[in-house]
Amino acid sequence: MEYGMVGPALVLGLGCIGSSIGCGVAGMASHAVMSRTEDNHGVFIGMSAVAASQSIYGFVFMTLMMTPIKTGTLSPLAGIGIGLSVGLALLVSSIYQGMCAASAIQASAKQPSVIGKCFAALGIVESFSLFAFVFGILLL
Repeated sequence: MEYGMVGPALVLGLGCIGSSIGCGVAGMASHAVMSRTEDNHGVFIGMSAVAASQSIYGFVFMTLMMTPIKTGTLSPLAGIGIGLSVGLALLVSSIYQGMCAASAIQASAKQPSVIGKCFAALGIVESFSLFAFVFGILLL
């Protein structure tokens, strides 16, 4: 791998690591709740997959970073800094989104009427990934 591709690799790798941890945490909660309830299994699975979006942001950001690095308008060192910063934001956001999804799954199993409100909370956590993504694009 070229030195210049370290930044794009970081943003992709960190985003995917965070997504796998977040989905794993929420998935474990989903499995536990589905073993005790008969309803809303699809909603629980959907909630456990919400943290996967950060890996998509990481992939898109990686592809957006590669062109400026290859053309020389973005230095490899700046790419590493931007990739690391955005990647860490994606990682942390997706882990906490998975934790939020796990508690949402537990709450909606007890009281199904809160499902919509739980998705709103997941969207709030998601917004921080979007902020990092958009602000990172502005730095390119």
